[in-house]
Amino acid sequence: MTDASQTPHADSWLEHYPVTFFAIVMGVSGLTLALHAAEVAYGLSSTASTVAYGLAVGLFALILLIYALKALRYPAAVAGEWHHPVRMAFFPAISISLLLLGTATLSRATPVAEALWLVGMAMHGALTIAVVSGWIGSRSFQTGQLSPAWFIPAVGNVIVPIAGVPLGYVELSWYFMAVGLIFWVVLLTLVMNRLIFHDPLPGRLQPTLVILIAPPAVAFVAWVRLVGDVDAFARILLNGAYLFTLIVAVQLPRIVKLNFALSFWALSFPFAAVTIASFNFAATTGSTVHKLIGTGLLAVLLVIILALLIRTARAIRANEICVPE
Repeated sequence: MTDASQTPHADSWLEHYPVTFFAIVMGVSGLTLALHAAEVAYGLSSTASTVAYGLAVGLFALILLIYALKALRYPAAVAGEWHHPVRMAFFPAISISLLLLGTATLSRATPVAEALWLVGMAMHGALTIAVVSGWIGSRSFQTGQLSPAWFIPAVGNVIVPIAGVPLGYVELSWYFMAVGLIFWVVLLTLVMNRLIFHDPLPGRLQPTLVILIAPPAVAFVAWVRLVGDVDAFARILLNGAYLFTLIVAVQLPRIVKLNFALSFWALSFPFAAVTIASFNFAATTGSTVHKLIGTGLLAVLLVIILALLIRTARAIRANEICVPE
C-alpha cells in the first residue's frame, strides 16, 4: 500500500485550479451571442442560443464557485497566479464573463442584464488598472513572458459598450472604448515585435495567437453601437479582424496538433467575436456576402466549441488539468 505521507491531498487539484478556466465561459458566452446573431439574421427561433445561454450561465456559476473555494482555501496559490506573467492577464476573464453574460441577458431580462453589466463593468475597470499598474510597476518583465493573452484586459474594455449603450450608459461606454482602443494599439505593437523578433511562443501558449482576432472584431461591434452606423473606421476594424482571421487560419493546422491545454479555449471567443461582427455588418448594411461569411464562421465556431468541450472532458478524466506546471 502507498504510504499515507506520500498520498496527495484529496483536494490538491483545487490548489492548482487555474483562473484560465474562465476562458471557457468567454467561449460559450461568445457562442451564445453568435447563435443569437445568426437567429436574427435568418429569422429563426431562439432555441439554440437559449440552450447555449443556459450552458454559459451554468459553467460560470460552477467555475466561479470552485475558484472562490480555491481563494478561501489556498489564497497563496491565487496570489501566485496574480503574479504569474501569463495567468495575470486571465483574471479579467472573470469580469469579461460577467459582461458577456449581461449582454446575452439583455434580450431576456433587462434588470438582470443591467446588474450583471454593472458588476462586470466596475470589476473590469478595477482589474484593468490593477493589471496595467502591475505591468508598469517596479517589477520587470522579460520579452519572452509577453503573449497575445495580454490582450484580454483590452478586449474586455471594448465589450463594455455593446450592452452599455442600450442600457443608457453612453459616456461611460466611450471611456471604456477609448481605453480598449489605446491599449490594443500599444499591445499590438509589443506583441508583433515579440512574435517576429524573438523566440516562438511556448507550445502551451501557441493557441493564444488566435486572440489577435478579438480586439478589432469586438471593437467593430462596440463602435457601431456607439456611433449607430457602419462608418469608415468600423470598416477598418472589421477588415482588420478578417486579416488576423486569415493569418490565424494559416497557423491553425499546426496549433491543433499540439498537446491539449486550457489555453486552447483561446480559440473560441475570438472566432465568436468575428462571427458576430460579420452578422452585425450584414444586418446594418444588408450585405449578403457578410451574412454568408458569418454563417461559415459560425460553422467553424461550432466545431471548435464541440472539440474543446470533448478535449477538456478527456483531459479532466485523465487528470491532465489542475496539476502543478
